[in-house]
Amino acid sequence: MGNRARLSVFGCLLLIGACQKAKPPEPPPPTVQVVEVVQKDVPIYGEWVGSLDGFTNADIKPQVTGYVRKQVYREGAVVHVGDVLFLIDPRNYKEALDAAKATLQSNLAALTRARLDVQRDRDLIAAEAITRQQFDHDLATEREASAAVDQARAALNQAELNRGWTEVTSLIDGIAGIAQVQVGNLVNTSTTMTTVSLVDPVKAQFNISEREYLESMQGNHWAEPARGDDPRLQLILENGTVYPHAGTVVIVNRQFNPQTGTIAIQGSFPNPGNLMRPGQYARIRAAIAVRQNARLVPQRAVNELQGTFQVAVVGGDGKLDLRTVKTAEQVGTMWIVTEGVSAGDKVVVSNLARLRPGTTVRAVPAEATSTASGEPASDSAAQPAPPPASSSSRNR
Repeated sequence: MGNRARLSVFGCLLLIGACQKAKPPEPPPPTVQVVEVVQKDVPIYGEWVGSLDGFTNADIKPQVTGYVRKQVYREGAVVHVGDVLFLIDPRNYKEALDAAKATLQSNLAALTRARLDVQRDRDLIAAEAITRQQFDHDLATEREASAAVDQARAALNQAELNRGWTEVTSLIDGIAGIAQVQVGNLVNTSTTMTTVSLVDPVKAQFNISEREYLESMQGNHWAEPARGDDPRLQLILENGTVYPHAGTVVIVNRQFNPQTGTIAIQGSFPNPGNLMRPGQYARIRAAIAVRQNARLVPQRAVNELQGTFQVAVVGGDGKLDLRTVKTAEQVGTMWIVTEGVSAGDKVVVSNLARLRPGTTVRAVPAEATSTASGEPASDSAAQPAPPPASSSSRNR
C-alpha cells in the first residue's frame, strides 16, 4: 500500500472517531432545602386594635380663684401625692385668714364675759338679788356668744383651707402633663391647670365581638378577669415589637354596644420606667384557644395556584411529590395544615418554581426561621390564613 492510501485510511479513522464522541455525564440532582412538618399543640391567638390610657387621670383644678404666681413642677416629670405643682397669689387669702383669727379671738372674749355673767347671776338669783328675766337674758347671751365662736372657728378653718389651697398639689402619683395655664393667668375652680396620669400599671382598652365573648365564656375564659388557664395578654407596639411585660384582663364592661355589637375590655400591663403613655396605639393579643396536634408547615413552603394550596414533599426515594393541602390558622411564620401532609414529612422551602413532580433532588435541612414555640411573630398574630378558616380571631 502506498503512502497515499495509508493517509486516506488514517483520515477516515479520524473522521469516524470524531463522529462517535462519548456522551456527557448526567448532571447532579438539584439541591433543595427542606423542613420537617412538626406536630404539636398550638395556641391560637386573637388580635384586636386598642389604645392605652392611665388607670387614673386626675385633672388638677384649683380650689380657689386667683392669679397663677409660679409653676413649680417640671412638665412630663413624675410627681407624687402632695407635691406642689402651682402657686396661686395668696395675699387675699392671707388677709382673710388674719381677719378670721381676729374674729375668733373677739368672739372668744365675748363668750368668756358671757360665761362670767351667767356664773355671777347664779349666785345673785339664789340671793334673789336679780330677776329671773335678767338671768334668762344672760343665758341667751352666753348661747349666742358660744354660737358666734363656733361660726368663727368654722370661718377660720375655711380661711386656712383657702390659704393652703393657694398651693395646688398633685392628687395622685403619676406623670404630670403639660401645663394648661401660665404665670399670670387668672384661674378658678373650673380651670384645668394640668393632668396627672397614673401609668404604672397602664390600661389597655379594646373591644371584642359578641361571638368572641361567647367563645371565651365557653372555652378557656381568657376574657374573664382573674380566670382562665392563661389569662395573659400581649401588647404589640406601633413599631411591630412585642412589649416584654404580659398583661391580664381586669375589667369587662357591663353591656354590649348595640351599634357595634362589641363589648369593651380593659387589660392591665406593668409599665416600669413609664415607657407606655396614655393615648398610645396598640394591638392586644390573647390566646383564645389551643389546636391539639396541629401540623405546622412554613409559609414559604406553600404555593398558591388558582385558589388551591400546594407543597412539594421529598419522599424517601429522593423524588418530589406535589401535594394539595388545606390550611387553617396562620401562626407566626407557620401555617397549620389540616390535610395533605403528615408529621415528619420533608417539605421543600426553596427552588419551588423550577422543580417538577418526580424530579430526583438532594434534600438538605433549611435554616430554622420559623417560630419554634408556635406563638405568632410580632407582625403576624394568629390570624386565619386564606382561604378563611373557622376561627374566632378577627381584627377590631
